[in-house]
Amino acid sequence: MTHNAANLAGAQASTALDAAAGPVHAAPGAMARLLAYPLARPLGALIVLLLINLFAVPGFFHLEVKDGHLYGAMVDILNRAAPLMLAATGMTIVIAMRGIDISVGAVVALAAAVACTMAAAGQALWLAFAAALGAALLCGAWNGLLVAALGLQPIVATLVLMVAGRGLAQLVTDGQIVTVYRDDFFTLGSGYLLGLPVALYVALAVVAAVSLAMRKTALGLFTQAVGVNPVAARLAGIRAGALVFASYAFCAVCAGLAGLIISSNIKSADANNAGLLLELDAILAVTLGGTSLAGGKFNLVGSVIGALIIQTLTYTVYSLGVPPEVNLVVKSLVVFAVCLSQRSKA
Repeated sequence: MTHNAANLAGAQASTALDAAAGPVHAAPGAMARLLAYPLARPLGALIVLLLINLFAVPGFFHLEVKDGHLYGAMVDILNRAAPLMLAATGMTIVIAMRGIDISVGAVVALAAAVACTMAAAGQALWLAFAAALGAALLCGAWNGLLVAALGLQPIVATLVLMVAGRGLAQLVTDGQIVTVYRDDFFTLGSGYLLGLPVALYVALAVVAAVSLAMRKTALGLFTQAVGVNPVAARLAGIRAGALVFASYAFCAVCAGLAGLIISSNIKSADANNAGLLLELDAILAVTLGGTSLAGGKFNLVGSVIGALIIQTLTYTVYSLGVPPEVNLVVKSLVVFAVCLSQRSKA
């Protein structure tokens, strides 16, 4: 009896200890599950930046209505981030297929140059926009041809257009800054709809359309298959070459649309500075959003959050009165941290 009583007491004590230790062990498990969520890290980084601005930048979250439009730092960040959202969306699809496109900034400059030149000459606005997007599509087709048909390395193939595209933009503008004086041209980049910037609606519409196509059709599965193993995807009957070609064409069209928004916002086209280093910001936004540079794994919503992180970071640096050069240093540190993060997951 004494022995049984001792065993029973020991079992009860063990149960009590397990019950007491249960929450301690459960907490790390819950934290691990939270960090395993694909958008946990980019959302956490964005929240940290917003909290820094809350305490460091007076009136950061203040919003006011003027002439029926919302004004404030948050609205300005969303408006400025719209072109980067578009560029990051196109870049996401390219990177998901093991590619890279460093000609995005040049395509932005070329599209802006074509649109502003035609609009300043009195051409119909729809014709100017169509010509700009057509020029961007031709650039994407050129990249896709070099990569998918000729088998060039993506970074080498797009490096050609990175140099030549900006040169073409300078030829279109004759080396001058082309300024447009048309109210209808300003709507895309500076207009408002239901209190929010038109550019934001355009960017979100493109992201939503691509997300639906990737989730509701087999396109998302095909994209992942090509990114994981292009040879196996081709042997399985997937037209890998056509998908790679289309990804570069789509990326260039997104860049062209971003160029229209940028030129409409600043009311001019500067072939030398329009879209400068935008391709690097797009790549950084994509990696911050959780898309693997090795291909296969991608997250469009994460890329949008990455674009917001970059724009919020830029706004924070400028608002704190830090020299603009420091912004590049901060971005380089972010790139380094992202690389370390991806290395730890491998």
